[in-house]
Amino acid sequence: MTDLVVGSLAIAGGAFVLLAGIGVLRFSDLYARMHAATKASTLGTALVTGAGVVALDDGRPKLVLAAVVIFITAPVASHFVGRAAYRAEGIEIRLDAEDDLATLIDEGEADHPPTTA
Repeated sequence: MTDLVVGSLAIAGGAFVLLAGIGVLRFSDLYARMHAATKASTLGTALVTGAGVVALDDGRPKLVLAAVVIFITAPVASHFVGRAAYRAEGIEIRLDAEDDLATLIDEGEADHPPTTA
């Protein structure tokens, strides 16, 4: 029974990681690619880690620590990539709603004007 659970979790996790890779290749813009790379691969990693936790006795704390590190770093890295892409020139951004981030950036630049040396 344990082998069935481990195999199911590992295959499901591998499928999510594969779907994340396909999403990175297939999606058209940076933000959709970033979403695919972060969300699906994090879920896939969690499932593979769950398979490892069920299968292994000695390595459980290390696997859980690795999963926690991935859960913390993947969204943070995705956020920073999104912010850098938003501020970069030459990247087309299509918004259907009001751009709240532009307002915050404009207010921040007004509070701290650029200095010249």
